[in-house]
Amino acid sequence: MFAAVPNPIPARMKGLNRAEICDANFQAFVRDWSGSALPKPSAGESILDGSALDAQGFRELFESQLISRHLDLMARVLRVQNKVFYTIGSSGHEGNAMVARLTRHTDPAFLHYRSGGFMAERFRKIPGMDPIMDSALSFAASAEDPASGGRHKVWGSKPLWVLPQTSTIASHLPKALGTAIAIDHARRIGHALPIPGDSIAICSFGDASSNHATAQTAFNAAAWTAYQKLPAPVLYVCEDNGIGISVKTPDGWVARNFRDRADLDYFYADGLDLAGGYGQVRAAVEHCRRTRRPTFLHLRTTRIMGHAGTDFEIEWRNIEELCAVEASDPLLRSAGIALESGAMSKEEILALYEDTRKKCFAAAEEADRRPRLTSLDDVMRPLAPYTPDAVKAEAERFDYAEERIAAFGGEGKLPEKQPAKHLAIQINQALHDLFCKYPETLLFGEDVAQKGGVYTVTKGLHKAFGNKRVFNTLLDETIILGLAQGYANMGMLPMPEIQYLAYFHNACDQIRGEAASLQFFSNGQYRNPMVMRIASLGYQRGFGGHFHNDNSITALRDIPGLVVGCPSRGDDAAMMLRTLMALAKVDGRVCAFLEPIALYMTKDLYEAGDGLWLTEYPSPEQAMTLGEGRVYAPADGDAGDDLVIFTFGNGVPMSLRAARAIEAKRGWRVRVVDLRWLVPLNEAFIREQAAGARRILVVDEGRRSAGVGEGVITALVEGGFGEVPLRRVVGADTFTPLAGAAFLVIPSDDDIVAAADAFAG
Repeated sequence: MFAAVPNPIPARMKGLNRAEICDANFQAFVRDWSGSALPKPSAGESILDGSALDAQGFRELFESQLISRHLDLMARVLRVQNKVFYTIGSSGHEGNAMVARLTRHTDPAFLHYRSGGFMAERFRKIPGMDPIMDSALSFAASAEDPASGGRHKVWGSKPLWVLPQTSTIASHLPKALGTAIAIDHARRIGHALPIPGDSIAICSFGDASSNHATAQTAFNAAAWTAYQKLPAPVLYVCEDNGIGISVKTPDGWVARNFRDRADLDYFYADGLDLAGGYGQVRAAVEHCRRTRRPTFLHLRTTRIMGHAGTDFEIEWRNIEELCAVEASDPLLRSAGIALESGAMSKEEILALYEDTRKKCFAAAEEADRRPRLTSLDDVMRPLAPYTPDAVKAEAERFDYAEERIAAFGGEGKLPEKQPAKHLAIQINQALHDLFCKYPETLLFGEDVAQKGGVYTVTKGLHKAFGNKRVFNTLLDETIILGLAQGYANMGMLPMPEIQYLAYFHNACDQIRGEAASLQFFSNGQYRNPMVMRIASLGYQRGFGGHFHNDNSITALRDIPGLVVGCPSRGDDAAMMLRTLMALAKVDGRVCAFLEPIALYMTKDLYEAGDGLWLTEYPSPEQAMTLGEGRVYAPADGDAGDDLVIFTFGNGVPMSLRAARAIEAKRGWRVRVVDLRWLVPLNEAFIREQAAGARRILVVDEGRRSAGVGEGVITALVEGGFGEVPLRRVVGADTFTPLAGAAFLVIPSDDDIVAAADAFAG
């Protein structure tokens, strides 16, 4: 425990750490206070003249502040004993408890990591919950942590609608905006919300984070939405402590930057003073809820005890500055309010302070005795849930016959009754089907509505289902994926479109750091179901360059829990989309569907006019199992073991053409294996197809480094096929140039034939 020492002066700082000084400061301040007190106010009276906060509310907020502070102090002590594993504290930010008190526990909250006061106060909303024990379990990385199950120290709670964030630096702002927009959008499509319809979304962050590009794009999109008079009830809470780790924010910068922004309504509140700040916070909250407009609450805070336990501020801040920071401690002001108002005596304050300390340490010691995660299976359990029987049943469910007849314009126009079509049309037909099946489905992105997308893949959806379900967004992939998460949070099934694969990299963290991590860090309590469609890969003729012919899917392969599918033909695409939507609906999975642009309109396989790459539309009760590949064996029933080619996407028709040439040239019987599912790779299927192979060729249109081909080869070698002659045909490690030069860097039919020749040589 920390020793009680007199109010410190520089000479007395020697040998004391910042936490001890902060602790001693509070006790000394209370003991030495010599002002005069007013008569004790009744519970409903203002705590001080002119304050919007009553005495009962003050007492509870003060208790929440003390809980937050002692959790910080406890963490600093027990971290060195390996009983606590997180020391980024909330000290100086305890005023955010006011935001919690003035909002509802059904207002979704996306919180800054300095939100101990907010959490302690929000716990009051549901009787019987214990903020101290729940927080202690999280600090201790206990498997019984109700927020993350021991996977991270997070502020989160399913019953309190606090969606876990992990040390976020602005990446949570887009999805907070998306959630706010989804709240009001749900009413327009008749979707039943899991929260009241007048809820708002709360999003807190630091002053340094407000400068981040991701934050700026969220503010811009919020204003863009409000400018069009669309509801976006998000309360952005900028907790301004004047510093980001060790980089100071210029005085006045936050106010200057946000006070006069059009369509982002600015409010200021003093988070260091409960009596003065409460009415200011209330004004912002009430404005946001009433007007449904994006609201920016500039909350004054400070930062006590450094950024984290490893931040020794004395090494880079002088003593005078540190003393000034400690003098601004909001708990000193709260103690002063308690004493001045007569609400509490010195003895009551110190008793409450020590009682809170004891509870926090007792909870931490108890949490240390609770079990922690001890196996890899336990760690990974919520990352990628998969219930194959339920997914299969959902993917094959067909109970919307009347709806689809109406959508397609009559029974005779149903897609399964039409001649064979190319990939783009079959994807379009499948999307129409899915919109009939799932009334909560939304499709949005750049140019997807009236235009029907750059390649007309979404043509007709806007006309059939209206602007409430198919709509254009601003040209910002970060916001597109933030919107998707927001809609998913509110129980809808979003299908965001990313116009080109290269554009995904502009916003990758919205999937990698946010959407795909939510189930993991919430222990499966929250999820972000979505199917992200991306026009992808190379081989476009007469158009392209790097941004439109990008063949790199490495960033997607690196995202834990993500499902990635890539069809090469229309019937596969339709069935894969049904499975992906079922994965999202049943298991809450985040999915990516890579649509090969160069195959959108492809009709022929071997020669012009043969129509061999057109396919019939599969009836709506047909789907495909996750990981199921397609095998093209010789037509005469031979196994095709002379050469087995593993590939996907554009590589499939290329490999089939090359297989015909190889058979004619060498007499080898060739089997072509279309993987179809790229993440996770079905290693058992790969090994099954490799069994009996005399030679194996991996055709990967991606880049040589970190492509799908590396995963296939690893699966083969680890499966015992390292002795089988093995080669890879793959793209070069370069950006894709314009025009004909593009075909110099990606594989071709001839490259596949040459690789077969190399086997023979």
